[in-house]
Amino acid sequence: MATNEKKLKITLVKSTIGAVPKQVATVKSMGFKKLNSVVVLPDNSATRGQIQQIRHLVKVEEV
Repeated sequence: MATNEKKLKITLVKSTIGAVPKQVATVKSMGFKKLNSVVVLPDNSATRGQIQQIRHLVKVEEV
């Protein structure tokens, strides 16, 4: 395994109130607990797909 794997810093910037239940489940599965919480996840196709589903609720930065 390479030690310099890319990571994504993802911040939940918009509430899930009123969101589609599938989007709420995606937010929870990514590890978000509260608004403005931050998670660091690996940059892979699975994570990118989750971000694509909730792109209007999050802010993404490369680490």
